Amino acid sequence: MVMWVFGYGSLIWKAGFNYDDRVFGCIKSYRRVFYQGSTDHRGTPEYPGRTVTLESADGDVCYLGVREKQYDQKAYVDFFLDDNDSKPAISDVMVFIASPDKKHNPNYLGPAPVEEIAKQIASSEGPSGPNKDYLFHLEESLKSYGCEDKHVMELADEVRRLLSEKL
Repeated sequence: MVMWVFGYGSLIWKAGFNYDDRVFGCIKSYRRVFYQGSTDHRGTPEYPGRTVTLESADGDVCYLGVREKQYDQKAYVDFFLDDNDSKPAISDVMVFIASPDKKHNPNYLGPAPVEEIAKQIASSEGPSGPNKDYLFHLEESLKSYGCEDKHVMELADEVRRLLSEKL
């Protein structure tokens, strides 16, 4: 059986399971945003960290089942190697998504100004380590694939600025 998983957060640099192949690409009409609270890996219930989730760009809303338990939806989507491709390279790729429905996803934090998200990331830490490390690993991994995600880069720069002020 073949199963493709779209990893858009820590799965990019720390899969935690064996795999046969890795491909970098995109899921059209979704963007990465730091709207999901992490109370079990990169924060605590008292001081939640923030992790990436996918949000529909047009506003619509196993081991991985345990690891990604704070994401309340699992979807199967088309995977494209490039934004300009008209046909998907792979269909039916599994992806975990955190919906903004607080009834089903109590850890959803939602949008906030970059400065507010950065403060939360700079000060949160959980069993998997500091929230800032999650952000910096994501930024570094995306750059290694030639992807410059404006939201991730802006947050990383703001967190670095905040951390330098503490020195």
